[in-house]
Amino acid sequence: MRVIGLMSGTSYDAIDAGAVDLALDGDRLVMTPLGLISRGYDDALRSALSTALPPAATSLADVCRLDTLIGQAFAAAAVEADRELCDGRAELVASHGQTVYHWVTDGRVRGTLQIGQPAWIAEATGLPVVADFRPRDVAAGGQGAPLVSLVDQMWLRGRPGTPVALNLGGIANITAPDGTAFDTGPANALIDTAVRELTPEGRAAHLPFDRDGELAARGTVHEELLARLLAEPYYALPAPKTTGKELFHPAYLRAALADFGPLGAEDVVATLTRLTAVTVADAVRAAGATEVIASGGGVRNPTLMAMLRSELGTAVPVRGSDELGLPSAAKEAYAFAVLGFLTAHGLPGTVPTSTGARHPSMLGSITPGRAGLRLPGLTGAQDAQAPTRLVVNGHAR
Repeated sequence: MRVIGLMSGTSYDAIDAGAVDLALDGDRLVMTPLGLISRGYDDALRSALSTALPPAATSLADVCRLDTLIGQAFAAAAVEADRELCDGRAELVASHGQTVYHWVTDGRVRGTLQIGQPAWIAEATGLPVVADFRPRDVAAGGQGAPLVSLVDQMWLRGRPGTPVALNLGGIANITAPDGTAFDTGPANALIDTAVRELTPEGRAAHLPFDRDGELAARGTVHEELLARLLAEPYYALPAPKTTGKELFHPAYLRAALADFGPLGAEDVVATLTRLTAVTVADAVRAAGATEVIASGGGVRNPTLMAMLRSELGTAVPVRGSDELGLPSAAKEAYAFAVLGFLTAHGLPGTVPTSTGARHPSMLGSITPGRAGLRLPGLTGAQDAQAPTRLVVNGHAR
């Protein structure tokens, strides 16, 4: 089955559309990657989204507009991916949507909201769409994240030692072989915020991130600021746990900086980059990792990767997911394509030990395509076996 996975993370810098061909083979799920396209939100939409995100106040009118406009943007990406990557033969779209709020009280997730109305995707492509993945796990008592943990476990099963999957998006998360999975804290979220607020380029929105880690490389870590940031109570919470920009937002950074005199942008970015490296390394060591397989936008930041390798030392090598056949930039989009595929086959898409849920759940809500509610995978789905391994076609480990 050819499936398009659509993803926009907490950095909300672009929509990734990854296409894969998936087939069940006994206990194996065989994936053939077909490619990725990435399309940035236009400046007006990105600005409107940024303005509406917590802790800012917003209105239901703004939420409605954003749900529609983001849905249309996702639809355009899906149409392009079907045409360019699937030769117009895609059968299913799996859309993560854009997370705008993750409601956490006393460590428990009460609700989660991803917008990007899937009706626009179904209308534009004519294909059935699986969307709204996270709420079902929350309803079952889980954190609703990180959902890619199931894919990570299947993908890394059989590797020697204790391989830990790491995703460095706006928020960093890890998955260990025993099913432990959680958000470690910010990856790029606070770094991007500092660039946007403290540099002329960022304020002009021309460079809302630290390209190639250049600012961090020029800066010096401010040890007192780092200690202040590391005192954040979230880091001491037990897993499973999740977080997002509801906590690590611009006002959070401003409050931390207010305890100090004026600091240069380079030093602030260097300190935030070290914060990410330290908190990720702490989590990785606690998992007993013998290697780290990293993906996400953060792997394109050589300063961050160098700091992470320095924190872990030579005993725990850090390599990119590309080495195992999954392009780092496409991995999350591919992962949600897998989750959509599992739903289309009537199979669960969660690991309760990862999210804290009471039981595994089949994920998502389904929007029919033009042919009505005819999911290609459900033919003979009663005989489908839940896969335990993910094999990337054309890549021998």
